[in-house]
Amino acid sequence: MTRFTSRFLVDLLIRETEAAGGFAAVLAAGDDHSGSILVQCSDRGVAGPLLERRFAMTGNYVWEAVGPDPASDGEERENYQDRRRKADPDLWIVELDIADAPRLVAEWGALT
Repeated sequence: MTRFTSRFLVDLLIRETEAAGGFAAVLAAGDDHSGSILVQCSDRGVAGPLLERRFAMTGNYVWEAVGPDPASDGEERENYQDRRRKADPDLWIVELDIADAPRLVAEWGALT
């Protein structure tokens, strides 16, 4: 099975989001080849879940909700992202602002 680089996957996610009428931006660029990917979901500026792409025991990648509750304040989410970035400097952080961002991520994740 072909493994796509993290940069390719992030670019693909951004294109998919923009094609669906949403906004996407890279908040922190990680390692082009093997960096983890954290997606900050929102809908019209209202915070949604933080989703991270992780390697599963099955040998595939899965998307898991991580970090503080979406209802928590923005500072708590920002602190979580800062801690993750310090622990893993190869981490990509991508912001998506689109209706039902978690569904878009799940559909995109199924392609990879």
